[in-house]
Amino acid sequence: MKQLIECVPNFSEGRDMTIIKQITDEIEKVDGVKLLDVDPGAATNRTVVTIVGEPDKVLDAAFAAVKKAAEVIDMRHQKGEHPRFGATDVCPLVPVSNITMEETVEYARKLAKRIGDELEIPVYCYENAAFEEKRRNLATCRSGEYEGLKEKLSNPEWKPDFGPAEFNERVAGSGVTAVGARDFLVAFNVNLNTTSTRRANAIAFDVRERGRTKREGDPVTGKIVNDEKGNPVMIPGSLKAVKAIGWFIEEYDVAQISMNLTNISITPVHIAYDEVWKKSEARGIRVTGSELVGLIPLEAMLDAGRYFLSKQKRSVGVDNDELVRIAIKSMGLDDLSEFNPKEKIIEYMLEGTTNKLVDMTLTGFANETASESPAPGGGSIAAYAGALGVSLGTMVANLSSHKRGWDDRWEEFSDWAAIGQKYKDTLLHYVDEDTAAFNKIMDAFGLPKKSEEEKTARKEAIENASKYAMEIPFKVMETSFKSMEVMKAMAEFGNPNSVSDAGVGALCALAAVEGAYLNVKINASGIDDKSFTEDLITRGEVIALNAKETRDNIINIVDDKISEL
Repeated sequence: MKQLIECVPNFSEGRDMTIIKQITDEIEKVDGVKLLDVDPGAATNRTVVTIVGEPDKVLDAAFAAVKKAAEVIDMRHQKGEHPRFGATDVCPLVPVSNITMEETVEYARKLAKRIGDELEIPVYCYENAAFEEKRRNLATCRSGEYEGLKEKLSNPEWKPDFGPAEFNERVAGSGVTAVGARDFLVAFNVNLNTTSTRRANAIAFDVRERGRTKREGDPVTGKIVNDEKGNPVMIPGSLKAVKAIGWFIEEYDVAQISMNLTNISITPVHIAYDEVWKKSEARGIRVTGSELVGLIPLEAMLDAGRYFLSKQKRSVGVDNDELVRIAIKSMGLDDLSEFNPKEKIIEYMLEGTTNKLVDMTLTGFANETASESPAPGGGSIAAYAGALGVSLGTMVANLSSHKRGWDDRWEEFSDWAAIGQKYKDTLLHYVDEDTAAFNKIMDAFGLPKKSEEEKTARKEAIENASKYAMEIPFKVMETSFKSMEVMKAMAEFGNPNSVSDAGVGALCALAAVEGAYLNVKINASGIDDKSFTEDLITRGEVIALNAKETRDNIINIVDDKISEL
């Protein structure tokens, strides 16, 4: 699956929109990167930009923006209320989907090195990308701000991680940039059935990590308790990585708990919502819904959907759209205004208007397959057959999870349904990917071949595209064969009234394996690397034989179960 990261560069210009546009224009020139938001502030004289895409493309866009910012912003003349020390002041990378923080850190350091080496701008790496503990904190890295750079860069303890360690003419104009890697921050508000800011604040203090000030006697009016250094003693709140405050929203005539979830892997939105619900109820206040400010990763919404389904003792093995719908309804995200997943979930915003085979109607897909167009072909059909097969197995799991009298087994079947959904989603991805692989071969054959250099490049492109076109159906084989575990388990232990569905699922899975194997073999003919093709064909043959044996075992179980009905 595609890796996605977010980049949130902050530029030290928030008043001159022509300058800001020159910077964002550079970002929009990079294919495959989506400019999500541009937020200028006149008082702070600072603009926060949000972009998202695949890691390497985001790095290209960020680098281009940093380069342009150094050209159009002169820090010698920049003033504003916000702390700053560079034209591109900070440039954090944030993992969004299918990528770890460790991988994101490597990309951040790669970007930092490129900025330092190619643009000759000093760079400090901060937060998770920091090379030493004292540089994790951005405020520490930025201490002294732009005015203190000359002294700071001359201090060996503050030698930049990349770029020049001197305040030269170039650096005088560009300043310094901090490049980091941090967790995704979600701005999340919970609505209350009260207009009291004081009561909302009390709940906010209950949940936020910092908590509330400790007092002697009365918790509101009592004397503040200080430690030996004279600092107020705090009673921590119940949620880690959460900042919160209570306020009143005149537009909606409700009080809210306004939260920044600074690390949703520690405190996800659904946990924050439920905890506010509990603390509110304890104070005689009801939660009426919530509001998401900005964007959220898809996985955060899917986790919320699974969480609330599990609380209901219902199967979590449903499709993503249903999980998102459950999350929206369970947290009342549509309480104050419509919640449109296409505008609020990052991955959905990136989908654009791309025409996918899997988004066609059944009739449209069949008609397209039957047309004179060579794609979709056997590889895409094999992947779709596999998706249908495991969908049947997943259906049996979901039916079994809700079977009357089997209430104590709902979680067992829910787990199987969730496994089936993952196989299904992977195979649906391969439906379009197989066609994309075919198109890559056609594109490679269309490359120019006049000079020897062009001929060599064309031949290499054809070889690589052909290998990819062989790898995709092989992955279809692997996934379809693995998915048969769901059908086997459902044939053995699932709802006996649906056992034939598990059998049909196994038949579809075998068709997918054997159909994809034909595509593995036919695509091998155009590849010069025979060790590569022989390896995949040999491994494919083993999978095909094992799949046929598994299909036979499942059908035998199905026949036995049917005879007992």
